[in-house]
Formats: sequence, structure tokens, C-alpha cells
Amino acid sequence: MAERTVADLVVERLRAWRVPRVFGYPGEAIAPVVEALDASGGDPAFVPARHEETASYMATGHAKFTGGIGVCLATQGPSAVQLLNGLYDAKLDSKPVVAIVGEDVSGPLGAAHQEIGLSRLFADACNQFVRYGRVPDGVPALLDQAFRTAAATRSPVCVVLPRQLQEATVPDLQSHAAGVLSATPGEPLARVLPHDADLDAAAQLLATGQRTAILVGQGGRGAAAEIVALADRLGAGVAASLLGKPVLDERLPFHAGVLGEVGTPAAAELMGGCDTLLLVGTNDPWTDYFPMPGQARTVQIDIDGRRIGTRYPVDVPLVGDAQETLRALLARVPDRPNARWRETVEGSVDRWRAERADRAAAPAEPVNPQLVLHELSTRIPRRGAVAVDVGSVMYWYARHLELPPGVTAQLCGTLGSMGCALPYAVAAKLAAPDQPVIALLGDGAMQLNGLAELVTVAHHWREWRDPRLVVLVLNNRDHSGMGGGRTPTDPTLRRPDVPYAGWARLLGLHGVRVDRSELVGAAWDEALAADRPCVLEAVVDPAVRLAPPEPAFADLREVFAEGDAARRVRDRMLAAGVAVEVDDLV
Repeated sequence: MAERTVADLVVERLRAWRVPRVFGYPGEAIAPVVEALDASGGDPAFVPARHEETASYMATGHAKFTGGIGVCLATQGPSAVQLLNGLYDAKLDSKPVVAIVGEDVSGPLGAAHQEIGLSRLFADACNQFVRYGRVPDGVPALLDQAFRTAAATRSPVCVVLPRQLQEATVPDLQSHAAGVLSATPGEPLARVLPHDADLDAAAQLLATGQRTAILVGQGGRGAAAEIVALADRLGAGVAASLLGKPVLDERLPFHAGVLGEVGTPAAAELMGGCDTLLLVGTNDPWTDYFPMPGQARTVQIDIDGRRIGTRYPVDVPLVGDAQETLRALLARVPDRPNARWRETVEGSVDRWRAERADRAAAPAEPVNPQLVLHELSTRIPRRGAVAVDVGSVMYWYARHLELPPGVTAQLCGTLGSMGCALPYAVAAKLAAPDQPVIALLGDGAMQLNGLAELVTVAHHWREWRDPRLVVLVLNNRDHSGMGGGRTPTDPTLRRPDVPYAGWARLLGLHGVRVDRSELVGAAWDEALAADRPCVLEAVVDPAVRLAPPEPAFADLREVFAEGDAARRVRDRMLAAGVAVEVDDLV
């Protein structure tokens, strides 16, 4: 019988924490753990990525789509460096990830081949926890502490294991030496509710508001019913942050869509007209689109008290779980809907939806990218997942793709790093192989790492009960980095034209290329009906403008911040159909 090693202990601890799979790129310094994973019978499974960066994105995508803890591994030096992008994504979007990094340094520190100071390297991305394994008996407790910290702080952590330690043999019964802790996996997290006095104050503030807006972030997941019930009770309008887009049914007549530069005019108008604001689990950075200072009295709900008041002044902070906090508010807020305000909001939403349809139908050469997302909205499966990359595709997703209940979506919302969508999609598909997944990318992200990760898709897809993984590539051949609205004339700004659908077919996948507007719907039908993963390459017009909405009263924000122009604000709001007194704004 083979001797039990620390690498075996690592696998046992991952299994104890119910980790289904580990994403990584093998190397000498982490080889003992990889070999132990290969011998584990798939519990947990080791999923090799084509690159360490995409492995870390897969781990973060797993955490985002499943609500669990993502795990990635790599070896020292440049391999460790490549993990950082995905770990920063996890940090900025508050997702728990454990990175296990091997180190194999022989000889004096400071002169070894591929040596990088790992503690310093990960000190910022994994600022809550970076620890080295030192002794075999301490590894189980070290991993337990790492997992607990990742879960409790909703952040990435890092454990460094020297190769010599991974290979060390351990007795069957662990000793309880001084300074060595015995530990067991622990969850769930504690239930968090605000104090009754704070709930009462929040309920009173919301009850006295005349024009209430609710901004929903990713922290509102699981609380859709409570958010809608409270909105109806107050006659409120609702908008979503980019990360909060999947929380509510976007077909609701009072849902104004996404707020911010990638968002809708209706959401900007909602913020411009409100006198009361409820923030639910959002840390939305587009503060230019928030109500002007002093315009709205505000209640903020967040599980992390450090985020209260960081984006907008808050009158009543509520630190707690969104769903249970909203239930407590519903028990306190009277049923006094403002029908006039709700009608104003719904009118704004109707105008935006008509404008959105016009934008999608506008002629383009060869295909309008907005049309591609518009056609998906009518065909998107009623369950499954959507992974979205960074770039102009994010604008079209935010405005033109309506997510039905039962479909979740994730993107690199705060870091905004390109190349995340296909690794996310792989993680989502491995987590739920019986559900369809759609990845939305531009040609830049596809060339960055998507072409390589299609190899991963080709390796795994026959294991999936539902083989549908559709990768949309918006091919606009634009390397300018300027987004939509300009056609590059400089040859250096033209991205090389790659046959994305043809590359998929070379890998044994399905490929569809569409360059005519009237065939876009049929192309989606073919891609979604394919018996294997499919790359849908849409050749789109780079000259279609992104057209960010203007923040409500954008021209008055600077002077208003200095205490001037309140009457002009009132006049503009009256012209928009919102009844308001100057005293409500100052």
C-alpha cells in the first residue's frame, strides 16, 4: 500500500469541503497534488485549463454561478503570476476562491530559478489570507482556515505548499502537537439581521417617500419576490446594477433596466426623478447616474457593513441578508402605493423599450450587433446560464437581452477584464451539465483566450447530458479599443479576421457564421438546436454607436453640488412629468 502523503491530505480536505472540481494548470511544483487529484477517482475532479489565467477565471466563475467556493491551482513563478487576473475578479466582485500554489525552491532564496516572492505577489489580491504550509500535521487545519476565511470574507485566499511538503509522508492518525490545530469543515454562515430600531427607521423613511426608486445589485439574489412585493407596496420603480441584472424579471412593467454607462435612459430617469432610494446589495460604481446629492433620502441594505455609504450618502444603514431584511421591512412598511409615480416610471420604461426595438432594427453593414442580442431575447432557453465578456458586447447584453426567471448571468463586473466569458461558461457547464449555457464575446476576447479554451470545451462536451454551449462571437474586426461608433481606417486598428466558426468545426464542434440581418434569427435557431457546442460568429458593424445614456440632469450636477440651480432642476423634472417641490431637492 502506498504511503499517505500531504498531497493526499490536500485532496481529502477538498473532498471534506465538498469541492466538486479544481481548475488549474499543472507544473512541477504542484505535481504531487495534481497526481493525488488524478488518483481521487474524480472526487474532486481536476480540470486542466489551457492557461493559468483561465483556470482562475473558471474558479471564480464556479463561485459566481454556484454560490460555492472556487478552487484553482498553479505552480510557482510565472504560473502563479497568471492567476492574478481571476483572483482580482473574485476580490472585486466578492466571491470566495481558494488558490493553491506549489513552490519548489532549492538552494538559497533570492537566486532560485522561477522564484517569485509569493507572499508579496498575492498580498493584495488575497489580502485576507496568504499562508505557507510548513509541517505535514498542520496542512488540514491550514486548508480549513483558508476555506473558512474565503467563505466568511467572500474573497480569494492563497495557500502556498512547498513541493517537499506535498511529498512528505504522514501517519494515518494525526498527532496533536503543540500549536497544531485540529479542525473540521464548517458552514453555513451566520444569519444576519439589522436591529429592530434600524428596521423601524428604514420603514418610516420608505413609508414617507413619494417617489421611491429601488436599485438592485447582486446581493439581492434570492430576494426577487420580496423586492417586487416591496416595490408594489410603495409604487416604486426598479433598476438594476450590471451585476444585479439577473435578480429580477426584466419584463416587469416598472423595471427600468440597468443603471449606468452601459444602461438605459429609463434607469437614468428613474434616478433623476426619485426622492427616496433603496439600495439592495449593490456597490454600483456608476455614481454619476445616482440621484444628485441631497435629492433622495436613502436606505441601504448590504451584508458587508464596510460598503454602506461608499457610493451615496445613506440615512438608514441596514447590515444584513437581503432576503430576510426585506421580509422584516415588509412587515413594517404600510401599503401606500403612489400610483402617479408608478405610471410615470412605466411610461419611461415603455418609451425605452420602443426605442430599444428601433435601435435593434436600424440598418447596419453587415449586421447590427444590437439585433443579434435582440433576437436571442426571444429564443433564450428558460433555464441555464449566460456568461458575458467585457467590451461592446457588455453594452448590448445590458440593454437588449432580457433574462427570464430561471436564467442566471455573470460577468467580470467590477474589474472589467476581458477574456472571462468562455472560462466562466466552462465552469457553469461543468457545474450543471444538464442545462444550456451561452457565452457572449467580442472577437477581441475570443482571440485573447477563447480560441484556446474551445479546446477545453471540445475535451469535455461528450460528458454533458445537455450538449448545448453556444459561444456567440461578435466579429467587428475592430482593434481600436474604442468600442462601437467608429470604423477603424488605420490598418493597425483592424483586428485580424479569424474564421471563428471554422475553428470550431476543426475541433469537432458546430459552427455557424452569419453576415446578413435577415438570417440572424435562423442562425440562433441552428446554434441552439445543435447536438454539440456551437460557435455562432456574427459579422457585425463596428460603426454602431454604444450611445451611453445621459445621467438625469447631467448639465446641472456640478452646479447643483455647489447648492445652486435647484429651481432649474425642478423645472426639468416638471417637464419630464414628475411633480416635485424645490424643498424636496435641497
